[in-house]
Amino acid sequence: MDKNFFWGAATSAHQVEGNNRNDWTEWEKSESRIKDLESKIQNGEFRKKLPPHLWSKWPTPADLNNYISGKACEHYNRFREDFDIAKSLGHNAHRFSIEWSRIEPEEGRFDEKEVTHYREIIKALRERGIEPFVTLWHFTLPLWVTNLGGWESSKTIFYFSRYCERMCSAFKGEVRYWMTLNEPAEWAAQAYLYDLWPPQKRNFLKNRRVYFNLLKAHKEAYTRMKTVGSNLHVGIAESMEWWEPGWTRPLIHYLRNYFFLDRISRHLDFVGLNYYQRKCIFRKPSGEVSDMGWESYPDGMYYFLLKSWRRWQKPIYITENGIANAKDDKRAKFIKDHIAAMRRAMKEGADVRGYFHWSLLDNFEWDSGFWPRFGLVEVNYKTQERKIRESAKVYQEIILNSRF
Repeated sequence: MDKNFFWGAATSAHQVEGNNRNDWTEWEKSESRIKDLESKIQNGEFRKKLPPHLWSKWPTPADLNNYISGKACEHYNRFREDFDIAKSLGHNAHRFSIEWSRIEPEEGRFDEKEVTHYREIIKALRERGIEPFVTLWHFTLPLWVTNLGGWESSKTIFYFSRYCERMCSAFKGEVRYWMTLNEPAEWAAQAYLYDLWPPQKRNFLKNRRVYFNLLKAHKEAYTRMKTVGSNLHVGIAESMEWWEPGWTRPLIHYLRNYFFLDRISRHLDFVGLNYYQRKCIFRKPSGEVSDMGWESYPDGMYYFLLKSWRRWQKPIYITENGIANAKDDKRAKFIKDHIAAMRRAMKEGADVRGYFHWSLLDNFEWDSGFWPRFGLVEVNYKTQERKIRESAKVYQEIILNSRF
């Protein structure tokens, strides 16, 4: 294994920890959300769109429990067991997120018990020879921040950057790699344009305000975090998507993939790239598709790695790359093909320093709930039993035999 390259997997707090209390948990149980789901279930909307094999797993897309995060994977209490699995699979790095609502449940009240909990997570990783990569915001907000207006309010910029600085100070000397935000542009679109994620406000002007508040929040957080330690590596994780047909690409790629990063490039030590799919506007996918209907296209990742390096001249980490595949009959090829694309980009000059598969565990996939199965490790949500998938062993072999 090449010890100068980070190989691992990723998780996020709300998706795996269980028993959180934030804006998402409130929305999951809201009357409007439940009524919308009941209508889709009654109309058979999920059965029309999703492959039949998903109905043999629990919970199914037609089960309301599928959409309540609840105890999730109980990773909050089982993290050591999960990190033992990661170590057994050869991982030398792990990306996870800190849940802001646990750390600061009320404005200005920082819960030292929860700070200690995340310190134990970091310690458990280091004891296993696994480098921690920490994300400070992965889509969820404390309720008191939501009540102030969430990302629509400029006040959130101050509170978020204060929280980021506080975490850097708490874990100074224990964590080197930090991401302030996860997929900020994607979250803003899902919440304020597509009306799919909380707070479900389809409003272009509010979308614009939120977008630029997120930009300012990263810059402010970056500045404050670097005062804690100038040797810290601070970036973000942003998603990129390949679009077809070709004549649509220049504008869509600029707005969707580059606009946000262009405006914070001076406040980045590295670029975190999340890549999953190719999107086609006027035709159906022609390649391999996931259970969610996402089309695999490794050449897109190759392109974005080279483009990102040439555009910003920053080291790159692939912070998410994975496939929803309950049968586990496509994941091994997906991993092989995308890592091959990564290697090709590296040979042509891209400074790529790590690869994090999404995800270590099956987990709660936001508005889709539990039915999408992204994990290298299968989770039985009734018993919380973990089972290593065959594709995880293929990834393990790649790691063990890797040479650059």
